Amino acid sequence: MKIRLVMLGKTKRPELRALFADYVGRIERACEITVSDLREPTEAALARLKIDTAAHIVLLDAGGREHTSQEFARWLGALRDRGARELVFLCGNDIGFPAAFRKHAKEAISLSKLTMPHELARVVLAEQIYRALAILSGHPYAK
Repeated sequence: MKIRLVMLGKTKRPELRALFADYVGRIERACEITVSDLREPTEAALARLKIDTAAHIVLLDAGGREHTSQEFARWLGALRDRGARELVFLCGNDIGFPAAFRKHAKEAISLSKLTMPHELARVVLAEQIYRALAILSGHPYAK
């Protein structure tokens, strides 16, 4: 299963960029992953990404469903086992998402009830994806 992270805005803090890149590098060892940064949150910008219509698109949203790390791993594994070819996470910026993006999502998940900067949410998402893959493969990182 291919994972795509679509990020609105930009991570300005170098330490968060480095941490995010580290987790993306770890994920790459387990599955194909691409990261797309969108500077303009428009329908046209999203269309330029050419996301497959069969992709499972997930919106990161404070009002979305929360998971424990184990539940997130089971959810990710279930998508993989059902034959999902591409999983796309839409990660907003400091003002969230335009309505045009919300209509494409098949579901919404929340990383936490806590409020956090969008730059940190990106790192948390990447770490949780890596952790889920580690749980699914029995890698010691997940322990």
